[in-house]
Amino acid sequence: MKNPPEVPETPRPATSWTNSIPVLSRERAVRYGILVLLALLLTLIILPHPARIPSDFSPGDIATHNFKVTRDLLLEDRFLTEQKRSEAYDQVEFYYDFDSHFGEELVGRLLQVGSSLEQKDGERASVVDHENILGFVASEEEMALLQQFAGNQVWRAAVHRAVVVPYNALVVENLSAFQSDRAKGVVLRNLQSDIPETKLGNRLVIDLQELRAEIKGRLAELRMIPLKQRRLLGAMVEKMLRPNLTFNRGETELRRKAAVDAVNPALFQIKRGEMIVRVGERISEEQLRKLKAIAAHAGDYAASLRTTIGLVLLTILLFLTVHRFGKDNIRKYRPNNRDLLFLSIFFVVFFLLVKIALVVSSTLDAAFPGIEPETFYYLFPFAVGAMVVRIVLNSEVALIFNIIATLLLGVQFGAAPILLFIFIGGVTAAHRVRRCKERSVIYRAGLDVGVINASAVFFLALLTGSPLSEQTLWGMIFGFFGGLLCAAVATAIIPVIESLFRYTTDIKLLELANMNNPLLRELMVQAPGTYHHSVIVGNLVEAAAESINANPLLAKVAAYYHDIGKMKKPLYFSENMRDGENRHDKLAPSMSALIIAAHVRDGLDLAKEHKLGAMIKEVIEQHHGTAQMRFFYDKAKQQRDPDLPPLDEHEFRYPGPKPQTREAALIMLADAVEAASRTLKNPTAARIQGTVQKIINYIFTDGQLDECELTLKDLHLIAKSFNLVLAGIYHHRIDYPEPAFKESQKRKSSEHSDREPAKAAENQHSATPQSRPEDIKRLGMS
Repeated sequence: MKNPPEVPETPRPATSWTNSIPVLSRERAVRYGILVLLALLLTLIILPHPARIPSDFSPGDIATHNFKVTRDLLLEDRFLTEQKRSEAYDQVEFYYDFDSHFGEELVGRLLQVGSSLEQKDGERASVVDHENILGFVASEEEMALLQQFAGNQVWRAAVHRAVVVPYNALVVENLSAFQSDRAKGVVLRNLQSDIPETKLGNRLVIDLQELRAEIKGRLAELRMIPLKQRRLLGAMVEKMLRPNLTFNRGETELRRKAAVDAVNPALFQIKRGEMIVRVGERISEEQLRKLKAIAAHAGDYAASLRTTIGLVLLTILLFLTVHRFGKDNIRKYRPNNRDLLFLSIFFVVFFLLVKIALVVSSTLDAAFPGIEPETFYYLFPFAVGAMVVRIVLNSEVALIFNIIATLLLGVQFGAAPILLFIFIGGVTAAHRVRRCKERSVIYRAGLDVGVINASAVFFLALLTGSPLSEQTLWGMIFGFFGGLLCAAVATAIIPVIESLFRYTTDIKLLELANMNNPLLRELMVQAPGTYHHSVIVGNLVEAAAESINANPLLAKVAAYYHDIGKMKKPLYFSENMRDGENRHDKLAPSMSALIIAAHVRDGLDLAKEHKLGAMIKEVIEQHHGTAQMRFFYDKAKQQRDPDLPPLDEHEFRYPGPKPQTREAALIMLADAVEAASRTLKNPTAARIQGTVQKIINYIFTDGQLDECELTLKDLHLIAKSFNLVLAGIYHHRIDYPEPAFKESQKRKSSEHSDREPAKAAENQHSATPQSRPEDIKRLGMS
């Protein structure tokens, strides 16, 4: 017969480390996304949201709300600032430009036009523009006079004196307006002098009308010029007259603007918690200015956006640095994705509770005006965060939570003493619920937190120098009741967290430890041997966990449920076999190994179905690790044909994983020790000790404890506690002597046993009921 053609092996897809990059990147992206969302939500909660201030308030109106400042503010008093700026504006002197050469320039322009007229006709138009020089359109007669004026030196000298001398005075357009400016202060800027600014002093100032009259009179006295030409020249000069002192509006406004800009805003400080106005009070002008300043500050969206972005980034940086430190340096700080999601949501819920408490405290502040607003803060349940995280997770995560929460609350409250109060209370709460085996532990922890809070308030009062004040007394009372409030809030929140996030807290473990639990009752009915085995394992691990400072409650409850998978096929396990029947005698060793190993998977299915929690499921999955089923492995080796390849040892091992926690390792050890102790024919203390030592050494050398945190010292303490418990279980009892009538019955039965065995057996069954009434009559007798 020909061999069938070989089927080419399908190549496996590459499983290099690069394939894991997208998964890791997505997971990291999700974590960062949650972090950014958390930081944004916390920022929106932490930032204060002041009550809306109506814009139509006026002095004398009745306040409709309590307006209290939620944080320290340094605000601008716009009314006072505008007042200062107005004063600075008015104090700036008026700037005037003084042209000291205007008279000479006027005569020079007349001479320039006259001189240009003496040029040749072809060059006249290109030399000057007469209209631009004179400032008006001259007639032919006036042009002829200017030409005559330019050629007569005597005329030029006389006209120069008549025009320039009056311009030695300061000439303005409107004398009354100038006198008004002069009263406020005038500064001259000489356009021809190197000195940029001079004071006016007592110099003579005239207006343009007075200048015209004086020049007209001086020109009239020039007899060397004919009357007609004198009048025509006077008319031309009058058209060209201008003030030599003009108001420089641009420079004045520039100086005024600089003076206004140099005025610093007038600021006033409002302290956190300051009540601006109470409901029902009339609003004064000062209160109205403060309210408007607060409203203007709240309406500054650019500043609000900068504050929001800064707090978001600071919050992200805080979470990243503290989380990284805890992950790298704290051994038990290993939050998974579920833990991070829970912590993120709980952070938001916690700060919402604080926000609600702030709103309630503002109401109480209005009802009790004799108590300072900061005193009500001691009533807040600050410690509930660390308390709940410790109950749900562990002390290390609770400490990290408390540090981050305290720092963020410091941003929200802005007071250093309250941070000490918050941190001390949180640490105390987390410490007092470390072994929360019943709900009363939470209330006792709340009582302890209340006492610590009251003490912290008193010590903070000593620090600030007011230990015996009325506010200190109220603070101590509020701090005490704040601790009790923490216990009440934690009791209400924990069941919700257990339900939403499937956490198994110590309180949940107590519920699972109830022997009337339906799953345990079913185990007792379906697999009574396994049930009894689990109870003994629970006793062993509880004692061992206490000796190594593990979690005794978790270890005991997990031991009760670690073998629930055996209910699916109970008769295939030795503790449940009846009448000496061993079903594995009819099965191949490999099949037996599959059935035995399947109880781990079946147990996980039942744990998921009954919602036992992640910690119980982890113990069920890990309590055998990757241990070898040695009996079936040896049996398979004996039955195997020597010509065949050797057996694969992995087919006779449990799928694992190995124990990851001390509690799972304890259950692995106790499970094996309890099963081995049942095989002892005469369980003396020495034999029990030897068996325990041998089992623990075997599991240790097999590498099953490599991934948990047990030390050699722990193994020594575990073995010692196992020896004590097993010695108590298998201790020898005293052989009490039987009563005389039973001794006589034994002798009679032994005499007739050889002759009538069937009858003797029958009498034996009948004799017992006959003797019972005498024993029962003695029950209850002293």
